[in-house]
Amino acid sequence: MSAASRIAFIGGGNMARSLIGGLIADGYDPGFIWVAEPDAERRGQLAAQFQVNTTGDNTEAAGQAEAVVLAVKPQMVKTVCEPLGPVLREHAGLAISIAAGVRETDISRWLGGDVAVVRTMPNTPSLVRAGATALYANQHVTEEQRALAESLLRAVGLTQWLEDESLMDAVTAISGSGPAYFFLVMEMLEESGAGLGLPRETARLLALETALGAAKMALESDEDPQSLRHRVTSPGGTTEQAINTLEDGGVRELMDRAVKAAAARAAELGKMLGEQ
Repeated sequence: MSAASRIAFIGGGNMARSLIGGLIADGYDPGFIWVAEPDAERRGQLAAQFQVNTTGDNTEAAGQAEAVVLAVKPQMVKTVCEPLGPVLREHAGLAISIAAGVRETDISRWLGGDVAVVRTMPNTPSLVRAGATALYANQHVTEEQRALAESLLRAVGLTQWLEDESLMDAVTAISGSGPAYFFLVMEMLEESGAGLGLPRETARLLALETALGAAKMALESDEDPQSLRHRVTSPGGTTEQAINTLEDGGVRELMDRAVKAAAARAAELGKMLGEQ
């Protein structure tokens, strides 16, 4: 990311704080960051924690920056975008949305058109710099702006570009909602461990560390998850017995139904948000 790139965050909530923290940890100059936040107490906290510039005026922050991060609730994006369009067009600025479900076409329309927009879908592990984010750029985004957006989101985890925005619904179903699926598995393992007599805290820690270790192995291995599973599943052993029970119970079909349901709901919500 160019040292001259100034970034304005519209909204100073948890995800904005995570991105700001990630940028500064990567060596980004906080003097090049502006945050527009209506809550005076939160503005003070942001300035004290990160030494960034703060204001209660969205257009003031946007006027200072080459890129504007829309870090507000999805229901607020339209309200926030409409006054920002003239500012972005005047400065040939970039709008980066981290609002879940809000489509690029709607953001562009609310901004008045002919504006560079990158829509992103970060997930909650971004809060601990272990996120996974998909990005989609419209036709007005330059290569330099793509690099800026990617660098911003890469400060909190993995980034992947999409060339088809409709795939964002699948991203929402996999990585957006995905942390909750794994939390559910952790929760179930904890319950089963406690049911077998383990102290609950012991069962919880074993489940959490096992999840972390399995993910780390999968990320660092050249083998795919199926191959890794086969390697730890001895014929006639305990793991095989558990896997067979899950397969006999239709776990694959159930997961497929769950992911497709999440994707369908993402599409519905995107349409609803665009009809505001």
